[in-house]
Amino acid sequence: MANLKLGPLPKLGTVRVTLTLSKPLKEELDLYAVEYSRLHGETDAATLIPHMLEAFLRSDRGWRSRKVRTRTTGRDAPATAERSTSRTDGPRSDL
Repeated sequence: MANLKLGPLPKLGTVRVTLTLSKPLKEELDLYAVEYSRLHGETDAATLIPHMLEAFLRSDRGWRSRKVRTRTTGRDAPATAERSTSRTDGPRSDL
């Protein structure tokens, strides 16, 4: 049987966030949590969600490259993203 992408959970500090999920997504997360619990010990979907989001962000190449670019230029991410989409507007005066 194949392992789940999400391995054992690390112990980290937390921040409380509230989010709304569709019923099908909640059901899918609950099913995942049941399988995860079978493999790694009792865990509910709410505990898994932050770790799933972290794994998603780590695996997103586009995000990682933008994050590195933002750190090296010292600019914030929204401004960098905004500049990269405005190149069709003609010559840039901010260079």
